[in-house]
Amino acid sequence: MSALQGLWLVIIVITLIGVAVGRYPWLRMNRATIAMVGATVLISAGAITLEDAYAALDMNTLVLLFSMMVVNVNLRLAGFFQLVTAYVVRRARSARQLLALIIFFAGVLSALFLNDTIVLMFTPLVIEITTTLRRNPIPYLVGLVTAANIGSAATIVGNPQNMIIGIASGLSFVRFASRLLPVSLMGLAMAWVILVWLYPREFAGDPLSAPVQVQARTYRPLLIKGLISSGVMLVAFLGGVPIPLAALAAASLLLITRRLKPARVFKELDTALLVFFASLFIVTGTIENAGFTDTLFRVARPIAERGVAPLTGVAVVLSNLVSNVPAVLLFRPLIPGFPNPEQAWLTLAMATTFAGNLTLLGSVANLIVAETAKNHGIRLEFGEYLRAGVPITLCSLAVGVVWLSWVF
Repeated sequence: MSALQGLWLVIIVITLIGVAVGRYPWLRMNRATIAMVGATVLISAGAITLEDAYAALDMNTLVLLFSMMVVNVNLRLAGFFQLVTAYVVRRARSARQLLALIIFFAGVLSALFLNDTIVLMFTPLVIEITTTLRRNPIPYLVGLVTAANIGSAATIVGNPQNMIIGIASGLSFVRFASRLLPVSLMGLAMAWVILVWLYPREFAGDPLSAPVQVQARTYRPLLIKGLISSGVMLVAFLGGVPIPLAALAAASLLLITRRLKPARVFKELDTALLVFFASLFIVTGTIENAGFTDTLFRVARPIAERGVAPLTGVAVVLSNLVSNVPAVLLFRPLIPGFPNPEQAWLTLAMATTFAGNLTLLGSVANLIVAETAKNHGIRLEFGEYLRAGVPITLCSLAVGVVWLSWVF
């Protein structure tokens, strides 16, 4: 390795560490700015040309992510997620039922509308419900975020890493969901059982003390339009329309409006996530172009190619070292060479997603819940989360390994 390549490697490592931790000491930087600065420094240092950096951008994934953001913003502004919360509160008769409904709806909606969006919308509502009922909010918050992560594994549009895998693998929406939906449903059931077992006093079976009134403020015209657009999008997914095109069509339909100003929608978009993705594409493109990927997987690849369980182990370790999206991007050029690429892609989707439940720092969704709870005076401690996160992760991964080994 030359001195220049050594410099490139140092820049890459510093960037990935920053992405994994989410910040640098004494600097006001987040994952998006860290990835962007890292990509820019690599281009400036000659690790990758500007033309190759542009070529490294996966426009299908970026278009899909942008389109899903537009759909999510419109549904949120229409009051859709408040309606779901109101339904959950009306149906729950006991603490166990409340937890079950939170887990079920968080999992199902995350499979359709991105897990980060779901926890962002539902965390304040769950806190309001549990504090009003004088319940311990911690198990419900843990249930919310672990369910959002588990449920998001079921579809290509459930989380960012699945979007990358879906585009790179060429798997149809139906094929992807038919293989991973059963795993997610079993994982959701396990999360409920584990939380009820870990918090016996909270879930002793007593009825809820008093009804909670959740006022769902809806904007009916936008709600109807949002539901129709989402329905059209799902039909297009099921019909085999290219996934980015189907999502873009739904987003475009929502942007044809007489009432809602476009600036309102674009203001609500998570542009930082788009910057983060685009920059990571460049960083991992540099890793591949410079030949570092071969070095990185010289030891890991022989293990990962042995089957579902070994690949799951490698993916879980790598996801907790550099975060799940960079882990998937590092695996992306290697999976086509595996003995069974389809099985490997789906294993990667399952493992990197479920790995996010292991620790409080395992996924962005976890951090959203922890920070939102902190702002409401509720401390979700690292150790308290670990108490539930470890068994939920290990059990869901075990189910995933057995299932994917059996169906292929």
